[in-house]
Amino acid sequence: MHNETPTIAFLGAAETVTGSRYLVEAEGIRVLVDCGLFQGYKKLRERNWAAPPFDPASLDAVLLTHTHIDHTGYFPKLCLLGFAGRAYCTSGTRDLSRVLLPDSGYLQEEEAHHANKWHYTKHRPALPLYTREDAERCLSQLSPVPFYEHFEPTKGVSAKFTRAGHIVGSACLQLQVAGTTITFTGDVGRPIDPIMKPPDPLGPTDFLVTESTYGDRRHPDEDVDTAIEHIVNETVDKGGVILVPSFAVGRSQHLLRIVSQLKEEKRIPDIPVFLDSPMAISATTIFEEHKEDHRLSDEETERMCEAAQYSRTPDDSKAIDRSSDPMIVISASGMATGGRILHHLRRFLPGKKNTVLFVGYQAAGTRGRSLVDGADEIKIHGQYVPVRARVAEVRGLSAHADYREMLDWLGRGTLSPKRVFVTHGEPPAADAFRRRLKDTFGWDAVVPEDGAKWKLE
Repeated sequence: MHNETPTIAFLGAAETVTGSRYLVEAEGIRVLVDCGLFQGYKKLRERNWAAPPFDPASLDAVLLTHTHIDHTGYFPKLCLLGFAGRAYCTSGTRDLSRVLLPDSGYLQEEEAHHANKWHYTKHRPALPLYTREDAERCLSQLSPVPFYEHFEPTKGVSAKFTRAGHIVGSACLQLQVAGTTITFTGDVGRPIDPIMKPPDPLGPTDFLVTESTYGDRRHPDEDVDTAIEHIVNETVDKGGVILVPSFAVGRSQHLLRIVSQLKEEKRIPDIPVFLDSPMAISATTIFEEHKEDHRLSDEETERMCEAAQYSRTPDDSKAIDRSSDPMIVISASGMATGGRILHHLRRFLPGKKNTVLFVGYQAAGTRGRSLVDGADEIKIHGQYVPVRARVAEVRGLSAHADYREMLDWLGRGTLSPKRVFVTHGEPPAADAFRRRLKDTFGWDAVVPEDGAKWKLE
């Protein structure tokens, strides 16, 4: 007999598209689903420094849907605060986290260093949220589990990962606790993605927690390859540089595939291409190793991996900025929130011949969002940089399903949930998707407030 009604608390990705953290409790059991960093607006980033509303040492387990930092980036801090248990994920997520989490720690250290150097912080001295060493230490707590295998993260809880098609290792999560089934979509990929395999249909569940990143939008019906071809050729004709802020995992590999194909077909000139992100370079190698997650043949994978020169060291990166000749520079981060891309933006944004090309979602409050919204200057390392370069955007490369694709995918499952919690979306997107779920399926869908705790009954 199960006497206690499970509860779920929304401690992140509620009323925003970042910081995913969901606390599930029942009968003395306490598990955290996703453990993400808040990104974007300063008031969101400041939440990373606030003490969590639970004792990390009291958690029985953590479960991670995929490795993007807004889903895993708080995990090193959680461990510093006392969590000593296991974090369960797929093998792809484990392998990518070995790269992304230490890199996140390094970026935290770099940000603190620049804040102290340029005196743009009230803290004396500014300190990182956690260090690279902290992140490396927590990696031993990651426990990989195969897709579709039922496992017990703690006594009284059954769990299973199914493919989400977003990036390598990305998963939807089904939890069974106290006689109740809860399914988390994580971030859901597109059915027509040319690289990733499509998301698996979902099975029966009592409660559904779904993302809504594109809950109010359709992806444009554009030929992505042709759009990039035109942008590259127009910039090269002016003698400029194409600078692409790109997510290291997934998007960078997709871009390499497109660039290699365009060069193969002689649709763009044979200019140098640089992949300037140690994290993206490592992620590309991991992509090769997880063939079960993607559609590419061995030949296509090899061609993709050979499409760029790899800039591994800081000196390699600095050498790029000493050139003004036409080239394509792919560098992290995708929303221009940190990393080597900031140095390249300082170098190339003031040049009218150059193009900054965005190829992914830009969250509110990020430099990327400011640029696509038409800012005439942006702040980097405490100094304002004028924006004279062309800022372009190709939206068809998104690794998130749009609302129509989400509805089609949910309709292929065997779902009849008592309630749907709509999360991981900015307020207009989340509310629009809530209404569409009600209109399409008749489901009781709600957008939980940040910090809200719901009984699952």
